[in-house]
Amino acid sequence: MEKEILEEGLNHNRRKFLSRLSLGVGSLALGSLLVPDLFSGKAEAEEAMMNALPHFAPKAKRVIYLFQNGAPSQLESFDYKPLLNKRMGEELPESIRGTQRLTGMTAGQSSFPLVGSHYKFDQYGESRAWISEVFPHTAKIVDDICIIKSMHTDAINHDPALTFFQTGAQVGNRPSMGSWLSYGLGSENSNLPAFSVLLSRGRGNGQGVYSKLWSNGFLDATHQGVQFSNSEDPVLYLKDPESMSRSERRKMIDKIAEMNNLNMQQFNDPEISAKVKQYEMAYRMQTAVPEMTDISKEPESIIKLYGPDCLVPGTYAANCLLARKLSESGVRFVQLYHQGWDQHGNLPNEMRLQAEDVDQASAALITDLKQRGLLDETLVIWGGEFGRTNYCQGKILVDNYGRDHHPRAFSIWMAGGGVKSGMVYGETDEFGYNITENPVHVHDFQATVLHLMGIDHERMTYKHLGRRYRLTDVSGKVVKDLIA
Repeated sequence: MEKEILEEGLNHNRRKFLSRLSLGVGSLALGSLLVPDLFSGKAEAEEAMMNALPHFAPKAKRVIYLFQNGAPSQLESFDYKPLLNKRMGEELPESIRGTQRLTGMTAGQSSFPLVGSHYKFDQYGESRAWISEVFPHTAKIVDDICIIKSMHTDAINHDPALTFFQTGAQVGNRPSMGSWLSYGLGSENSNLPAFSVLLSRGRGNGQGVYSKLWSNGFLDATHQGVQFSNSEDPVLYLKDPESMSRSERRKMIDKIAEMNNLNMQQFNDPEISAKVKQYEMAYRMQTAVPEMTDISKEPESIIKLYGPDCLVPGTYAANCLLARKLSESGVRFVQLYHQGWDQHGNLPNEMRLQAEDVDQASAALITDLKQRGLLDETLVIWGGEFGRTNYCQGKILVDNYGRDHHPRAFSIWMAGGGVKSGMVYGETDEFGYNITENPVHVHDFQATVLHLMGIDHERMTYKHLGRRYRLTDVSGKVVKDLIA
């Protein structure tokens, strides 16, 4: 079919050819990285020249973001609040709640009973950080991570909060963090994309993820995240049809490039250049991806470290191991989304299962990077889109309860890549409701990540529709206390 389309393209109107091409081989349009330009995108080239990235010596070269989609409760993980257990069932004081807006799920409740954690906590490491019993593996690496207990966000529902963390805006159509880093820094491996996305689902109540989270937005299409799947083909539509040889594919891409070059000269549309780059990246990935996703050469010690689930494609453990392999091979930004953390009810049971899914593999990733000498140059992030309330949603029972969304205070952790290790940063009040020390806004977090990558968040901008945009919008400050 592709040969027939190509022949038609040589003899018919260019626009008709492109229309049919998008149906025939357009699915090869995969996100990519900085590759040799076949056609210069003038606007992007001028922006890149103006920014002259990196702005200063980076502390990190790559990022692995372990996003816990659905918002894990900080009160059952890293923010120990014994007062909630002592005052179990008592009403949340209005002086503590203040004017905090609530979701539609609890706004109609006549009572807001305090509920303490069902899990036990203990202190670990030189930092004496409090960690829940359901994260025993994370407890073992506590001296390698920095726990931030004072995160806060503007959004109170999943979609806008998740989008806000990833793109700096609560609405869609903005470039994701991975796309910004692809645009600014490119990849270290021309055979792999600068930005890769991995998805997994846990045993809890899931919230969906969607492609706008790894969209390139208004940036060149080559900066879109490339999603890996757990199917037989790790990247869909990458293989050639059985009837097409490698050399035939090469000839076809060359012919398409020739025609795109003519079209570029006539219309000067940067998307034409982007499309060719995507074809070229897909061609190179045909060799690189199968080798990258093959874990048969990993030693038994690594399999044991990540746990038996790492042998099952699409699991969180398998994706953590794949993230290490991708990062080690030069992928600039690897984004994992693990669904299932939305515990509005049945939290004691569901969150334990969720923790079992991610705890060992998350800690293994840190240990693996460290023993390979890669942790210092790889920034690892673990956390969700907001926190959970200190009061119960719905009926409270001795061994069962749920928590609603809480954007005012929650916890994440970071490791490697120039971040101080063995540290707990920020604090909340004894109710775990309000931040009392060192607040960190989402834009502050984003500014700090960019800083660790050698980028001044106020200087990396892109002009679109008459305005210069940036990941941190019009705010954000680097949290220097977190930087080693």
